[in-house]
Amino acid sequence: MVSSLDPALAEVWRGEYLEAVHHGSVAIVGPDGVRLALGSTTTPFLSRSAIKPIQAVAMLRNGLDLTGPHLALAGASHDGEPIHVDGALTILDGAGLSPADLQNTPDFPSREPLTAWLAAGRDKETIAHNCSGKHSAMVRTCARAGWPLHSYRDPAHPLQTAIRAELAAQTGDNVGESVVDGCGAPAFPTTLEGLARAFGRIAGATDGPEKQLADAFRAHPEYASGTKRDEVVYHREVPGLICKAGAEGILAIGLPDGTGIAVKISDGRHRATVPVAVAILKSLGHSTPALETLDPEPVLGHGEKVGHLAPSAALLEALDGSRI
Repeated sequence: MVSSLDPALAEVWRGEYLEAVHHGSVAIVGPDGVRLALGSTTTPFLSRSAIKPIQAVAMLRNGLDLTGPHLALAGASHDGEPIHVDGALTILDGAGLSPADLQNTPDFPSREPLTAWLAAGRDKETIAHNCSGKHSAMVRTCARAGWPLHSYRDPAHPLQTAIRAELAAQTGDNVGESVVDGCGAPAFPTTLEGLARAFGRIAGATDGPEKQLADAFRAHPEYASGTKRDEVVYHREVPGLICKAGAEGILAIGLPDGTGIAVKISDGRHRATVPVAVAILKSLGHSTPALETLDPEPVLGHGEKVGHLAPSAALLEALDGSRI
């Protein structure tokens, strides 16, 4: 869906100099329909890990018996912190399974947990991969449903066909054929508007698996991402919000009034989603000091902050003119 016609969404400033511009697309969808569409919002693309909450809803609908932090972990891209590794082990153990049943790519933890992991003499492991919560929930779902474990990543497996059907129902998209995601599971395409629609539906749900998942994310955001991630700040600062980032510059947000927001940065840099998301939330009446100062990837010079990221003039104009 990346197009040379996608508008500028975010700017990188080093001192008084404009150093870089990030282009991309934005979709804002409410119960009443599309409220704002900038860039390529109706072309199928890979939502990557942003679809994990929808995958978790599909698993709940097919026998997954998780609640609280472990349900949040089922829809997570985590950092391999101890709470995440231990949580994934608990998900597996509760179904009589072990890391040997996981088929995701072995990896190291990321960020700070990596130092302690290496100091303990540990190598790459499936349980440390950022998708281990999802994969643990997948095999647990299969165990509960009586489905084969050895082929759970196959797009034709009952688990994956259920996930594809759930994606179609939540997004309203005609979900095309999958490709292999970074973790080894199928990656299914959606549209940006469809992704926004799905997050609005899940965040606005008043019952069912959607509400179960949304409540888990709201109560345990550190399990849905990590203790140091910007997604935690969005969850804590905006009552009722749920959100999920995806690889290659994707961020999806749902609000409890049924509004869904989806952002795709054309060059794949996650840092650009932050000023875009903050500007959109502010236009919707959600602004706090913690959001206004959110800066997970600061512009540094000799170790000191010397610049900032900002929403583009084009984005601010569109938000002001849309009256969303």
